[in-house]
Formats: sequence, structure tokens, C-alpha cells
Amino acid sequence: MERGNGTVVTEFILLGLTQSQDAQLLVFVLVSVFYLVILPGNFLIILTIKSDPGLAAPLYFFLGNLAFLDASYSFIVAPRMLVDFFSEKKVISYSCCITQLFFLHFLGAGEMFFLVVMVFDHYIALYPPLHHTIVMSPRVCYALLLALWLGGFAHSIVQVALILNLPFCGPNQLNNFFCDVPQVIKLACTDTFVVDLLMVSNSGLLTLLCFLGLLASYAVILCRVKGHSSEGKSRAISTCTTHIIIVFLMFGPAIFIYTCPFRAFPADKVVSLFHIVIFPLLNPVIYTLRNQEVKASMIKLLSQYVVC
Repeated sequence: MERGNGTVVTEFILLGLTQSQDAQLLVFVLVSVFYLVILPGNFLIILTIKSDPGLAAPLYFFLGNLAFLDASYSFIVAPRMLVDFFSEKKVISYSCCITQLFFLHFLGAGEMFFLVVMVFDHYIALYPPLHHTIVMSPRVCYALLLALWLGGFAHSIVQVALILNLPFCGPNQLNNFFCDVPQVIKLACTDTFVVDLLMVSNSGLLTLLCFLGLLASYAVILCRVKGHSSEGKSRAISTCTTHIIIVFLMFGPAIFIYTCPFRAFPADKVVSLFHIVIFPLLNPVIYTLRNQEVKASMIKLLSQYVVC
């Protein structure tokens, strides 16, 4: 397809994670194991929370939605990456690339806002139970859920709008195993300095501010629980520890990828693999393993199905 004197790019060639056949086989096995073992676990979490009336608290409502969000996020890149391991030429059309990029940031930003909502719920839970029930009513929970989805959509649509305004006339080789903003911008046939700054402020700065805000919030929560009983203090510290682990696992790679001025680093692909493929599958599992109520309900549910 032609536009003026330049050829418009209609597809991108993905260079993949690595050119080493042994390394590709190792990654293929690793990702396959995660999909076959942990992905069903995420759906089991959702089923457990939905089927047990005792898990009706806001924490479990958000945990079930987090498992759904992470399961959806894991479908954006990994299935195509597994197929591409067996392809000589890894080609993705321009429209599919933009679609992948949109959902990547839509669900990624949604999860980032989800963690903010969860720390808010945890803070409210420090008040008396009646106060927590009034503030975090079902209507409020659904309103917060809608707000984080809208926030993710707004963030993603800005990313896509900036990309769509860029001209692409070649080359068309993306030095990655999926489409993301830093690699796509490098292929534009124009000066992208302003776009780089907009992307860093939209993704990198937003991620960094949320990360610092979450750490500050958990510091406030830990200071507040000092006066609680030993059992309440121990439970609050355990929950905060779990959340802080998740925050570091999610925001660390994201800050590494999106706050740098879009220069290539040797570890970029490894960090992206962990951030895009591995972490979303582990996230709800980490929450569940630290939650006795969900584990007990899950064992009960599995035992019922085994007996049947």
C-alpha cells in the first residue's frame, strides 16, 4: 500500500525472545507449565469465591475480579508467543499489533488501579466492622470496579491514539516477542521525541506515582495497626506483606520498561517475559496462598467434586 512516495507498513516482523533454539525450548516449556497448572488455578479461585456465600466480603469480591483480570491479561501475548516458537517468520499485522497494544495497556492499567482500590479497602477494614460494611457496600464496590475499568480504558486509548498518528514506512522489524509502545515508536518515520515524552509521562510517570503512593499507604496502615490486638496486628501485617510483594513484582518491571527513555537494554525481553506472561498467572495465587479462608473454601469445593 502506498502513501505519497513512502510505503505504508501493513505488518510487523517479530524478532522473538531469542534466536537460541535451546532457550526457546526452555521458555516454551516454562510458559506451557504455567498455563497448564496456574491458569486453571485462577479460574478455581473465581469459582470458589462465587460458590461460597461466606466469601462475600469486599476483599474476596476484589480477589475474584483480580483473578479474572489476570487470567484475561495472560491471554494477550502468551498464546501467540507459544505458536510463534514453531514459526520461522513471526509476522503480526498492523491492526493486530495495535489491538494487542490496546488490550495490554487496558488490562495492565486496570490491574494497577485495582491494587490502589484494594489498599483503600484494606485501610477501611481497620475501622470497626460496621463502618467497613457501610463504606464498602456492594454499590460502592461495583462503582470502584467500573471506575478502574474506565481508568484503564482512558490510559490505553491515549497510548493507541498517539501510535495511530505516527507514520510507518519501514523498517518493520520489532525487536521483541509482542507489540508494545517502546518498540513500535522506534519504527516511526518521523521525529518521536515529543511522543516519547508523552508516553513516558502516561505510562512511566503514572506507574511510578502509583507505586510510591501504594508503598506510602501501606506504611500508614502498618503504623495504624500498632495499637491493635496481637491477632489483629498479625493478620494485618500478613495481608500487607502479601500486597507489598505483589506491588514490587508488578510495578518493578513496569517501571523498568516504561520510565527509561525507550532505549534498548539487554534485560528488556526477560523483564517483559516476567511482567507480561509469568507474573499475571502468579498474582492471584500469591494472594490465595496467604488467605486461610479462601484456601479452606477451595479445599472444600474440590473435595465435593472429587466425591461426586
